[in-house]
Amino acid sequence: MQSEDRHPVILGIDTSCYTTSVALIAGRDLLADRRLPLEVPQGKRGLRQAEAVFQHVRNLPQLLAEVLPHRGIAGVAVATKPRSAAGSYMPVFKTGEGTARALALAWDVPLYAASHQAGHIWAGLWSSDLPAEQDFLAVHLSGGTTEIVAVRLGKPSGEDDEGIAIDILGGTLDIHAGQLIDRIGVRLGLSFPAGSQLEGLAETGRKQGTAPVLLPVSVKGMDINFSGPEAAAMRYLDAGADPVGIAQGVEMCIAESVVKMIMAGAEASGLDRVLMVGGVAANGYVRREAARQLAAAGIGAVFAPRRLSSDNAVGVAAYGSWRALRQGHPLSEG
Repeated sequence: MQSEDRHPVILGIDTSCYTTSVALIAGRDLLADRRLPLEVPQGKRGLRQAEAVFQHVRNLPQLLAEVLPHRGIAGVAVATKPRSAAGSYMPVFKTGEGTARALALAWDVPLYAASHQAGHIWAGLWSSDLPAEQDFLAVHLSGGTTEIVAVRLGKPSGEDDEGIAIDILGGTLDIHAGQLIDRIGVRLGLSFPAGSQLEGLAETGRKQGTAPVLLPVSVKGMDINFSGPEAAAMRYLDAGADPVGIAQGVEMCIAESVVKMIMAGAEASGLDRVLMVGGVAANGYVRREAARQLAAAGIGAVFAPRRLSSDNAVGVAAYGSWRALRQGHPLSEG
C-alpha cells in the first residue's frame, strides 16, 4: 500500500436501487467504505424508484457525516446512470449525482461521473491483479443487470471518459440472475434481497447431502433466459419440492448458464480472461463452480472480493482516482 500523502483523496458516491454507498480512497488505500441497504418490506420483491429515492435522501447525510470532513479531498466521483450505454437512466442515481455536484462545487474540486456498471468493473480492477494493459471480458451479475461485455482499457477520452470502453456482447433476454434468486427466495419466505439467505440455505443442503432440484438451463450463444428456470422452480415448489433442493438448483442453474455464456463470449472475442462483478458474483458456489469449469476450458476467471462484488462506492472512487492521476493532480507527482 502507498501512503495517502502521495495520492489524491477521492470521495465516491453511489446511490443504486437498493444500497446507499460512500467511500474514500487514496491510491491503493481504502480510507472509508460506508453503506446502508435500502429497506424493503417483508414479502415484497423490490421498491419503486420514488421509495428508493426517498431513502437515499435520508441515508446520504448520515453516511457522509461518518466520512467527512476529511482533510484534502481532491475530487468527487459519482455513479450517474445504471450502465455505460446511451439512454441509460434511473432516478435513484440522480440523488447521488446532485449531492456530488454540490460538494464538488462547494469544495472547488473536479467531479468525475461514471456509470454504476463501470463502478463495478473498476472495483474489480482496483482490488485484483488483472494486468492493466490487457483487454478482458467482464460479466456483471446483479438484480438489475446480467451482461457479458468486452472491456478495452484506456481507449475513451474526453469529459465522459470512464477509463474503459464497454462493448455489450450478450446477456439476459428476460429476467436477471438476481431477480431469479430474489423471486424464488421471497417465495421461500426469505427477506428481500434474498441472495445471502438463499446461499446459506443451499450450503445447508450440500452439507446435509440433500439432492438438488435440477432446473433447466437456457443459453443460446451469449444470450440467457432465466424466466424458464423461474417457472420450473415455482412448479416444483407447488408440487412440494424441498426448498433446500430448490435453493441448490437455483445456484447450479446460474453457474452453468454463466459459464456457457462466458465460453461463447471467449470464442467470439478471442479474450481468455473474465472479471466477474455484481452482487450475484459474490455467491460462493457460483464463484467456485465458474472458476473450476472456466479453468478447465483455459479461461482465467477473476472475482472482486465478496464485499466489493455487491453495490459499493469504492469502484466509483477508484475510477475518480484514475482520472485525477491521469490529469496530473499535484499529489500524484514525485
